[in-house]
Amino acid sequence: MNTGIVFDIREFTVHDGPGIRTTVFMKGCPLRCSWCHNPEGISPKPQIMKGLAGERLVGKEYTSDELAGLLNRQAEILRANEGGVTFSGGEPLLQAEFVAEVIDQLDDIHVLLDTSGFSSKENFRLLAGRCNLVFFDIKLIDREAHRHYTGQYNDPILRNLRVLSEMGTPFVVRVPLVPGVTDTKQNLEDIAKTVHGLPGLIRVDLLPYNKAAGGKYSACGMEFEPNYIENSELNADPEPFKIQGIEVKVV
Repeated sequence: MNTGIVFDIREFTVHDGPGIRTTVFMKGCPLRCSWCHNPEGISPKPQIMKGLAGERLVGKEYTSDELAGLLNRQAEILRANEGGVTFSGGEPLLQAEFVAEVIDQLDDIHVLLDTSGFSSKENFRLLAGRCNLVFFDIKLIDREAHRHYTGQYNDPILRNLRVLSEMGTPFVVRVPLVPGVTDTKQNLEDIAKTVHGLPGLIRVDLLPYNKAAGGKYSACGMEFEPNYIENSELNADPEPFKIQGIEVKVV
């Protein structure tokens, strides 16, 4: 039986997929996005966060049986509200075997994977193939820019996007709008061209920039050092997607 590290479980969420959901935030992420709004999810290990209320441990170990049991106790209310369970992070694919084991024990619950897509093809198939819906982040198409702002090249992400489009699992592409980085006309046009015509694509969501993200870093003993101008005017132009005939939503 696998064990996994979870840094938060939020009940009655309404922005992490259809209906009312329980969102499980898995700890650990292979990317180092300059704008990350969950810095407590970056390290795969439990850590201490310090705040006005004192110290608290972020990161709890569960067996797959334990976590599945907790989620199954909420199954009836989730189904009654056309909701389900969302696995987010961090990056759930970093603990793919554990999450897959949890999903296999769920009692007829809608499952959504919220992912950056950065993983091996095998781990991606392992989870995406068990889910009813995937939220797939695409940040930057330019390979060097992606490495500059996230610490990793985007080759595995674009490969897994193609894998997802061949699997038959419906998905929503989500673009976090970061001023002067991901929200440029060129990047949005490149994303629109990349996802145009992909089987299974429901729509593209444009996500607003979270200016409150930097506040968590000091609590984690980290420094928030964005390598972009945070207060620049944000561009949320959906036109590049509409030109390609893609449904787009500014969230």
